Order: sequence, then C-alpha cells, then structure tokens
Amino acid sequence: QVQLAESGGGLAQPGGSLTLSCVVSGRRGSINAMGWYRQAPGKERELVALISSVGSTNYADSVKGRFTISRDNAGSTLYLQMNSLKLQDTAVYYCTADIRTIVSVEGAYYDKAYWGRGTLLTVSS
Repeated sequence: QVQLAESGGGLAQPGGSLTLSCVVSGRRGSINAMGWYRQAPGKERELVALISSVGSTNYADSVKGRFTISRDNAGSTLYLQMNSLKLQDTAVYYCTADIRTIVSVEGAYYDKAYWGRGTLLTVSS
C-alpha cells in the first residue's frame, strides 16, 4: 500500500536551517500535488507549502521567503528546506501526497490523499 515516510526533523536553533524529506512508496499511480502541513501543540493542523505536479508552489504567509518546497524528478521524494527558523516553527510536520490511481483499462481512476505520520521539529535556544 502507499506509504509516506518523513525524516529530517529534530532540534534546531532560532535562525538555523533544516531540511525535511518525505519518500512515497508503494504507489501504483501518478502523484499530483504534494505538500507539507504542520501542527503545533494545542493548535490546528495548518498548511505550510504545496507543490503541484508541474512545480507550481504555494506557501503560507508565515513561511514565505524562509521555506522552500521541492520534489525530485521522479516525483516520489518531497523536500522542505527551512531557513531562518523561528520558535513558532516548532511543530510536527506532515507530508501529504494526492495520488491518482487508474483502476480500469477504460481509464477510470480515483484520487486519494495520503499522509505520513509526521516528524517533529523543535526550534529552541
């Protein structure tokens, strides 16, 4: 089955940098949009960044200019380069991928969003 596995979280200092990765495995279809969300303690999960299948990107205002989302050419690995980290970036970061699976020779398909289990980033001095 489809699995998303995040890595790269940990402890970082304010002003520091860190890169998160997310590997998609087990898929039988094409990956459409991919993205990163985060959930800070006591808060709702929020969008951090999205990237489409053709490379268009969108960012939350809180991370614009500091974070960069990218994906490899095969589209199976997603990255989030995080610079100028702030205390308020502390959260569990989740990777998501919208995958299209063809289910018949006539082209019937379904789209489904898959999620990883998250990786914790703690920004602290």
